[in-house]
Amino acid sequence: MSENKDKIEIIPANGLRNFLAFCQVPRLLYKGQPGFAPPLDAERWTMFAHKLNPHFKLVRSQTWLARKNGKLAGRISAQIYNEEYTPLGASRAQFGCLDAIDDDAVVAALTRAAEDWLRQQGATLMHGPFSPSINAEMGLLVQGFEATPMVFMPWNPPYLVESLERLGYTKARDVISYRYDVGEKDRQASPSIMERPEWRKRLNIRTLDLKNMAKEAQIIVDIFNDAWSENWGFVPFTLAEFMSSADGLKLVMPPEGGFMVELDGEPQAFGVILPNLHEITADLGGRLLPFGLPRVISRIRNHTFVSGRLALFGIRRALHRKAAGGAVILAFIEEMRQRSKSSSFEHVEFGWVLEDNFGMRRPIELSGAKIDKVHRVYEKSLAA
Repeated sequence: MSENKDKIEIIPANGLRNFLAFCQVPRLLYKGQPGFAPPLDAERWTMFAHKLNPHFKLVRSQTWLARKNGKLAGRISAQIYNEEYTPLGASRAQFGCLDAIDDDAVVAALTRAAEDWLRQQGATLMHGPFSPSINAEMGLLVQGFEATPMVFMPWNPPYLVESLERLGYTKARDVISYRYDVGEKDRQASPSIMERPEWRKRLNIRTLDLKNMAKEAQIIVDIFNDAWSENWGFVPFTLAEFMSSADGLKLVMPPEGGFMVELDGEPQAFGVILPNLHEITADLGGRLLPFGLPRVISRIRNHTFVSGRLALFGIRRALHRKAAGGAVILAFIEEMRQRSKSSSFEHVEFGWVLEDNFGMRRPIELSGAKIDKVHRVYEKSLAA
């Protein structure tokens, strides 16, 4: 705990200088800690800049920085969704981007700022962290602190969890990420479900057409929203949100990284696997400019990635808990194994999955994947 002589300031992260500092907080505070890999500043700009991320059209929001004795000590954000975008089973009032030094007083001051602001918006219950949404990065890491850092997955030190819980925040939901180690059995596997007479003519798997991303995006967003619509915390993924990141996806996703599963000629499921960019950016310390950009472009083209993440996946709700749905998921897993024959990946992270989504967890676990990381979404009453 801080002594009385320590001065803690919480300031709104308004203006360009404070915005840039807000994006840099994790890499400045957590540098060198096992399991942490700094995201690129430029990627964080596209995530949190209101003019670059269409998510912020759906919410009212505010961000803050913490300084202790004049030094940067943490950050937090708060947002409340517009009434037409109410998360399923969760509060419209949310906090996110909670990062701080190991100091209960700093964490308390940050969360108090977010709580007070949300109360002013009329909120009585808050959930988080959502950074900035359930369709981006969510939860505090509670298990797997030293696991392989993965692209677009949040990381925080253990003390932050302990500090938040001392402030009365309690578990709302856990989300689970799995690690699948690719072995020779995968590279030698032959299709089975696709060769069965009852499925041979009905199932088809094609690679996403990156040259026609606008059309593909409409299908992806439609399937994704249908697939996840009954999950806790769900907020529809807008086409504008997806398209805002589509150019980046095309830049980093290998040609074989995205695929669509069709049943009877209709798209029913999709998957997008991204290479783990931390493999080629860790030595940049988060800085892309002025010399990092050409290095990253060159490395994307020439680096042999050994890890990746199933970043997006969805299967239409009508197929959930049905034989046809099981066949689609098995075909999806088999396709990943087939593609591993020409891939350098040694392991793939499947994440995240809600803890109570057993329809998705069971086939993942049957594939041999093991729990690698657990992130927790918290809640707190804001009532007087």
